[in-house]
Amino acid sequence: MTAPNEQIAARQSRGIKLTVLAIALFMTVVVAGFVYRIQQPRVMTSTEMKINGLYLLDIPRKIDEIQLKDHRGEAFTNERLRGQWTLVFFGYTYCPDVCPTTMTFLNEFMELLEGTEAEDTEVVMVTVDPARDTQAQLASYVPYFNTDFTGVTGQFLDIHRFATGLNTPFRKVPGQGENYQVDHSANVVLINPRGDYHGFFKAPLDLAKMKVTYRSARVLWDR
Repeated sequence: MTAPNEQIAARQSRGIKLTVLAIALFMTVVVAGFVYRIQQPRVMTSTEMKINGLYLLDIPRKIDEIQLKDHRGEAFTNERLRGQWTLVFFGYTYCPDVCPTTMTFLNEFMELLEGTEAEDTEVVMVTVDPARDTQAQLASYVPYFNTDFTGVTGQFLDIHRFATGLNTPFRKVPGQGENYQVDHSANVVLINPRGDYHGFFKAPLDLAKMKVTYRSARVLWDR
């Protein structure tokens, strides 16, 4: 038979081993949690996002009724803005510089997104020159930058009302005949999945800053 002292020693040895195992398991969990946290992008505060170019509204604003048409010939209404995040840029196809530069930037931005961010982010260009930017004109222009982008046109007053509601004014430059230009904002409007005006990215745009501020806005929205 095993001596009492040997039994006690065996129990103590098992106890020590279990204690060491528990400590090792605890440390593994702590280290794994720390590594996971440092790998996650830091969520910016609203003030930090503003410094980096994203201005969020304190309370997202409802958007008035939209009655426009996209470059595919389909109705573009408020319903099209619900269920995903939408980046809206107001421009026009005859724009010599700002518009093609911004559309190229937005394509590059979309290429940076991954997973869910890429899947539920839409880009929409709304023309500020509906007299020249017909459905056919937009259909030959917008997909050039990205086939998933959507071009939108319609009646001038309907577009003007939509743009005004999103704080993106525009006006035709007078005295230039048929080859006129249109002054407009280069900001990119952010619309949340509820279809409300959420904020805007202020020009000039920066890919790295826009990516991290966009991600932060999404995380704050989901909390």
